[in-house]
Amino acid sequence: MQKTLQEEVTLSGIGLHTGKEVKLTIKPAKENTGFIFVRTDLEGHPQVEADVNYVVATERGTTLEKLGVKITTCEHLLAALVGCDIDNAILEMDASEPPILDGSSKYFVEAIESVGVVEQSIAREYLVIKEVLTYSDPATGSEITIIPSDTYEITTMVDFGTKVLGTQNATMKNISEFKEEISSARTFSFLHELEMLLDHGLIKGGDISNAIVYVDKDLTPETTEKLKKAFGKDNVSIRPNGILDNLNLNYPNEAARHKLLDVIGDLALAGVKIKGKVIANKPGHYVNTQFAKRLNRQWKLQKKKNVPDFDLTKEPVFDINGIMRLMPHRPPFLLIDKILELSDSHVVGLKNVTMNEPFFVGHFPKEPVMPGVLQVEALAQTGGILVLASVPDPENYSTYFIKIDKVKFKRKVVPGDTIIFKIELIEPIRRGIVHMQGYGYVGDSVAVEAELMAQVAKNKVE
Repeated sequence: MQKTLQEEVTLSGIGLHTGKEVKLTIKPAKENTGFIFVRTDLEGHPQVEADVNYVVATERGTTLEKLGVKITTCEHLLAALVGCDIDNAILEMDASEPPILDGSSKYFVEAIESVGVVEQSIAREYLVIKEVLTYSDPATGSEITIIPSDTYEITTMVDFGTKVLGTQNATMKNISEFKEEISSARTFSFLHELEMLLDHGLIKGGDISNAIVYVDKDLTPETTEKLKKAFGKDNVSIRPNGILDNLNLNYPNEAARHKLLDVIGDLALAGVKIKGKVIANKPGHYVNTQFAKRLNRQWKLQKKKNVPDFDLTKEPVFDINGIMRLMPHRPPFLLIDKILELSDSHVVGLKNVTMNEPFFVGHFPKEPVMPGVLQVEALAQTGGILVLASVPDPENYSTYFIKIDKVKFKRKVVPGDTIIFKIELIEPIRRGIVHMQGYGYVGDSVAVEAELMAQVAKNKVE
């Protein structure tokens, strides 16, 4: 099920790049809201959804913009929400940039955990990766690939090509590892980058405690003065491990773990929970968000096709004998083999189409095709299970068509196909009248769909 916060929680701090004081309030949100930023400092409190299609910049952080309203450096907060298994939240801020805090997601996670997470009443949807997807950026050598997996896994591989920070890897096997293994990995910079950012006024809220600085060049007196001024310190020096002083690494591979954190935050902009294994080589905000756009398109295509993900290997609710106990139909007119799912409002059935079906003898015998009317009949029989399973004596009842509407056949069904039938109630059953929407899927495609109405009637006793 979807989840949100149990109650609101507030954090305050300074934005890393803006240097502005900001108050962030994370609030519960209703189902299917997603993550929405609200700028309380602007007239009308404009909203910016955490949507990859609003990404306008990826230098030193991910920036969203909608109708001129900006949200900058959003990835650490979004990573925390995903890491805490949150689906829906309102993120109110009185500035454009969330507080940097210690440069990680740690304090966002702790704030969320302090108020708790609550389960909601609508099921969560997933982008289930069924084939390999890849995005690469030839200019940087960055590449992100996602492959099928039952969980959300991420591996990051980074190579910075410097003596002080070379090749590092980090892996998260499951999002449940985020809090302990990833959330406290802090942002980092190389000294040459930091100096450039300071010269251009692009990093105003940093200090030695919220950004790891790897010293990849000589620390000249001029640079030392810049750093002392920027960080408000009387002195700065280099530790033996090549980072600026006053900071101990949380992990030997903290840079790779922070890159993994950024991947989680940026891919949150795809707008859906993911089931797949991400392998990111030299990730960065640009390649991350480009890949998130691809995932977002894949998700929209999956929703358009309306193809659910079914586990065909699990134990069925009813096998063929159970179906025949509920329904009066018998071979060759029994057109469903298994019931995979059953609730008060939906049912999922399965039919394996073989060359032995009697209707193939005369229906295009040289190019056998399952008749469309029998596909609709199979939908109706699946819907009949939904109704008959709810009465104590199903053998005494039958279902009869009243209306068939909006029927569409979208691909041929041929021997060797497995059809998955999904029926959902359009409205509650009243006075024995059942109004339902049915779909038949073959692979990743809709083969047939129809709106059906039937009446459940008690059999006449002879």
